[in-house]
Amino acid sequence: MRVGFIGLGNVGGKLAGSLIRNKFEVTVRDLDEAVAAPFLEAGASWGESPKAMMEACDLLITCLPSPAASAAVMEAEDGILAGMSAGKIWAEMSTTDEAEVKRLGAKVVAAGGSPVDCPVSGGCHRAATGNISIFAGCDRDVFETMLPVLTTLGRRVLHTGPLGSASVLKVMTNYLATANLITCAEALVTAKAAGMDLNTTYEAIKISSGTSFVHETESQVILNGSRDINFTMDLVLKDIGLFQEIADRHDVPLEISPLMIEIFKDGAARYGDREWSPNIIKRLEDKTGLDITAPGFPAEMQDDEPEEPGYEIIPNRG
Repeated sequence: MRVGFIGLGNVGGKLAGSLIRNKFEVTVRDLDEAVAAPFLEAGASWGESPKAMMEACDLLITCLPSPAASAAVMEAEDGILAGMSAGKIWAEMSTTDEAEVKRLGAKVVAAGGSPVDCPVSGGCHRAATGNISIFAGCDRDVFETMLPVLTTLGRRVLHTGPLGSASVLKVMTNYLATANLITCAEALVTAKAAGMDLNTTYEAIKISSGTSFVHETESQVILNGSRDINFTMDLVLKDIGLFQEIADRHDVPLEISPLMIEIFKDGAARYGDREWSPNIIKRLEDKTGLDITAPGFPAEMQDDEPEEPGYEIIPNRG
């Protein structure tokens, strides 16, 4: 299968690298052509335009920072839709809006192709090793065609249902991760204020009912002081905003979500849109004068699991 990949950012670059490392025939493209240099050196080809890539590839993946960026790549004069034809697959790996991926997917279907929304979850460190999790929303036959690619890109792959379902679940899980981050920040600052040793506090949370994936990863880079999780405040606001829009469309009167949005809007205003998201803790550090760092924690997360072939997760339906 000839695979195209557009968007070589923090996540996309690592995903594309997994395909190249596993000997897929890959064509890559990014707005910054210089970013593509190491991928080309590793054996990938350069895509002259999204249209040309779609014409040459069986599967074209986009992994871009916003729904607007994906729409531009899809609908431009030399965009993906201009090169779409029968039997081709467009896979959206960006975190995007359910309604938008359905809108673009309808255009793909009209041109004879098949759309998939297949966002990833688990952090950049797991994207780098092919051990990240992937949700995939599409027709079952398209999922089965995509599965060899998906199980190379990720460890655990879940078919979530029709197009758009993966995007709903992705922004939901990012909402939950953000709630975890905010509460971890509050817990660490409160522990420090109460005179607790932060190394002991970290371990207490880790072995207790209060632990989470976010604590076991992001709390470490918080305590290191780097706060580098390869994810920024503007991206958090995009994702939790998309979750709030889903709730609004379905008349769900959320209470915690609006407060989380206000917290991150304040963080972005104070420290910048492109500040690392775990630095949301600085709001409390600044207000209390406390330094929430401790020795022995890594500056960035590394996946210590060996790269292994992925597999499909089958939901338990009783």
